[in-house]
Amino acid sequence: MQTDVILPLIGYLLLVFGLSVYAYRRRQKNNFLNDYFIGERSMGGFVLAMTLTATYISASSFIGGPGAAYKYGLGWVLLAMIQLPAVWLSLGILGKKFAILARKYNAITLNDMLYARYQSRLLVWLASLSLLVAFVGAMTVQFIGGARLLESAAGIPYDTGLLIFGISIALYTSFGGFRASVLNDAMQGLVMLLGTVLLLVAVVHAAGGLHAAVDKLQHIDPKLVSPQGADDILSVPFMASFWVLVCFGVIGLPHTAVRCISYKDSKAVHRAIIIGTVVVAVLMFGMHLAGALGRAILPDLTIPDLVIPTLMVQVLPPFAAGIFLAAPMAAIMSTINAQLLQSSATIVKDLYLGMRPQAINNEKRLARLSWLSTLLLGMLLLLAAWRPPEMIIWLNLLAFGGLEAVFLWPLVLGLYWKRTNAAGALCSMVSGAGCYTVLAAAKLQPFSLHPIIPALVLGLIAFVVGNRFGSPSPAAEPESSI
Repeated sequence: MQTDVILPLIGYLLLVFGLSVYAYRRRQKNNFLNDYFIGERSMGGFVLAMTLTATYISASSFIGGPGAAYKYGLGWVLLAMIQLPAVWLSLGILGKKFAILARKYNAITLNDMLYARYQSRLLVWLASLSLLVAFVGAMTVQFIGGARLLESAAGIPYDTGLLIFGISIALYTSFGGFRASVLNDAMQGLVMLLGTVLLLVAVVHAAGGLHAAVDKLQHIDPKLVSPQGADDILSVPFMASFWVLVCFGVIGLPHTAVRCISYKDSKAVHRAIIIGTVVVAVLMFGMHLAGALGRAILPDLTIPDLVIPTLMVQVLPPFAAGIFLAAPMAAIMSTINAQLLQSSATIVKDLYLGMRPQAINNEKRLARLSWLSTLLLGMLLLLAAWRPPEMIIWLNLLAFGGLEAVFLWPLVLGLYWKRTNAAGALCSMVSGAGCYTVLAAAKLQPFSLHPIIPALVLGLIAFVVGNRFGSPSPAAEPESSI
C-alpha cells in the first residue's frame, strides 16, 4: 500500500463523515421524511448545480469514459462533449413546473409525482420495481469503479478496497440522508474540478506537450486522432444514440429528477443552469482528454478502465496523487449516495407506505426502516460487485437506458400534456422497458442504433395509443410560483 496516497484519502473520508454528522444533527428538528429524502427543499443555486452535476458525473465519467477515450482516441473526447446540455435540459424541461407540482402534491419521491399525476397504484409499483432493478446495476458499476480506483492508485487489493469503499458509503449515506448527500456533493464538485485540472496539466507535461502527445497517438494508430475513432466506432447512428442516452434521456433518470423538486426558489434554478453547465464542460473535457492523451504515456494497458488511476500514480507526486484520488472518488460517491437514497425512498415511501399508509405517523419506525434499507442495499451491492467486467461503461449505459425507457415519457408528457392518463403511461413503461430489454439482451441494434432509441420511439407511440383508453388524469397545471 502507498501511505502517501492513502493519507489524503483518509482525510477526505473523515470530512465526508463530518458533513454527515452535521446533517444528522440538523435533521433532528425537522419532519423525517421531508428532510431525510429531499432536505426540506432548501437547496440554493450553487448547491443545486453541484449536486446535479456530481450525481450525473459518476464512475463512468472518471473511469469508464476516459477508459473508452484511451481505447478509441480523441474522437471519443468530442463524443463526450455531447453531454454538455444535460444540466440545462434537466432543469429547463423539468425545473420550475416539476418543483411547483411537487409542492402542490407534497411529493417526496418521483413515484409520488407519478401517483399524483396518474392516480394508478399499479403504475407506481411497476415504476418502483423498475427503478430498483436498474439501480442495482448502476450502483454496482460505481462500487466496481471505486474498488478499482483504490486497487490501482493506492495498492489496495480489489476485494479489500471494495469492502472499505462500500461500507463507508453505506454508512455515511444511511446516517446523513439527503442533506448530507447534497452538502457532500457541493464539496465533491469542487474536488472534482480541482483534480481534473491538476491531472490534465500533469498528463500534458508528462507526454512532452500537447503536440508531442498527439504525434505519439498518431504513431500508435492514426485512427486515434480521427473524428471516427479507432475501429471507426464513432458513426452517425452511434453518436445519435449516445446523445439520446447520456444527454436528452437524462431527463428521465429518477435520481436526477428528484433534484428538481428539492431546490429553494427560481433564482436557484437560474444560477444552477449556468454553474452546472460550466462544471460539466470542464469535467467532461478534462477527464476524457486526459484519458485519450494517456495512451501516449501508457500505450500497453490491457484494461482501459485503469488509465486514470494509473496516470495518477505515474504523473503526479504521491501526495498530490492522494489528493487527486479524492476527485474520482467524489464522482463515484456522489452518484451512489443519490441512487441509494432514491432506492431507499422507493422502498419506504412508495412500497411500504403504499401498503401501510397509517404507518406515516410512526416517524421512529420510518427512520429505522429508512436507515436499514439504505444500509442493507449498500451491503448487497458489495456482493454484486465482487466479480467485475472489464469495461464498466457498457454496464452503466445499460442501466441508464433501462431507467430512461421506463420514466422519460411518463414524466415529460405528464407535465406538458393535460389529457394524459394512466393507461398511456403504463403502455409506455411496459413497451419501452420490454423493447429495451429484448434488444439489449439479444445485442440487436436496428439501423446501427443503440436500443434506447427504438425503445423510446416505441414508448412514445405506445403512450399516444394507450392514452386513447381510460379517463384523463388530473391536469398537471402549476397553481403557484416558487
